[in-house]
Amino acid sequence: MALKDRALRSEVKDDNAELIKRFRSRLLEEINIEEISGLDMPQKRARLERVLARILSFEGPVMSTRNRARLIQRIVDDTVGLGVLEPLISDQSITEIMVNGVHNLFVERNGRIERIPSAFTSEEELYQTIDRIVSTVNRRVDESSPMVDARLVGGERVNVIIPPLALDGPTMTIRRFPKPFRMHDLVAKASLPGDVAELLGAMVRVRFNILVSGGTGTGKTTFLNALSGMIPDHERIITIEDSAELSLQQSHVVRLEGRPANTEGKGEISIRDLVRNSLRMRPDRIVVGEVRGGETMDMLQAMNTGHEGSLTTVHANSARDALGRLETLASMSDLELPVDTIRDQINSAIDVIVQLERDSKGVRRVRQIEAVTSERRDGYTTEPIMRYEELPQVGQSNFHLFRLPDVISSRIHGRGESIPGSFERSAL
Repeated sequence: MALKDRALRSEVKDDNAELIKRFRSRLLEEINIEEISGLDMPQKRARLERVLARILSFEGPVMSTRNRARLIQRIVDDTVGLGVLEPLISDQSITEIMVNGVHNLFVERNGRIERIPSAFTSEEELYQTIDRIVSTVNRRVDESSPMVDARLVGGERVNVIIPPLALDGPTMTIRRFPKPFRMHDLVAKASLPGDVAELLGAMVRVRFNILVSGGTGTGKTTFLNALSGMIPDHERIITIEDSAELSLQQSHVVRLEGRPANTEGKGEISIRDLVRNSLRMRPDRIVVGEVRGGETMDMLQAMNTGHEGSLTTVHANSARDALGRLETLASMSDLELPVDTIRDQINSAIDVIVQLERDSKGVRRVRQIEAVTSERRDGYTTEPIMRYEELPQVGQSNFHLFRLPDVISSRIHGRGESIPGSFERSAL
């Protein structure tokens, strides 16, 4: 049963709500949506706008030209688009859309969350929008399966959770992905210094295994994309994600995306399955969007068995915490390995950790870069390469660069790459 058939009607206090419902019904009486399904979206919208304008001319209330145009746009958005969400999806300044029930809509713009005055006219309309989104990717959400992840045609990532799990009504989060940033774009945004970007480029070319760490919303995927952009074009790159977000520009990229189980609980293809399969695909590099479970051990083993230069991300609050997080995730593998063995795998696999942060003003930056210097089954030790430091007493902040550990510098020089002078000297 479709979500719209199960929805509880709860009208919002909106003078246009009844007008929207009334004339949307009249539009659907005048035109068969299936008959225009073969048109592209601009043609489809133009057709509906013409028909609706005619209907309003004869049956509509007296209103200003501006309000009439807004009403037409809203009704057409409801009919063939995502309703109240349609202009938000089109707004390139918005990176995240958060729907907390019928009345509460929030967006993230320029790193800050703000509430917007728009609202759904009813819970029915919200369920219809959810139904329209998930049906495009052959997914279903209902009481028996009240949580779903999906991806829109434009690449936006959607998470939906409904009652009984969501206590205050249907909740939806849509993450939009801007044009992929290159490393020089991040330098221009003061996310990291140019010398650090140059060093990371050398590390990527030399085939260091790099772990990008950070909390939610710190820009891990964005940074991973920029980091992956420095991989030489002639190499074969396999990207593995549960929801495709990376957009690499190299000529030889194979993109793999996991698949959740169907409504019968079958057909799941996990990230772990894809990591294992990628080893049979002759990869030069393996890029995993994020490790979250048992696939961590498979990724570590790949890094240790001839697939150097691999990149991935993990949720953690510091570089040292990232290593502990990897240990926990690797222990979730079906391989019952002692902690010392897992630690050996991590120490051997991970060369460098890049820790990201988002500050109170919404600014995303590289907080620290650490070289993993522990070996074998030793406890984890790291040495600083870069740290961002705030000096509140003088109202200043800066990126503090350190002399590279010998094991790092010799490896870079040994492969014919140069190192920025800032890292060859004593700590700055």
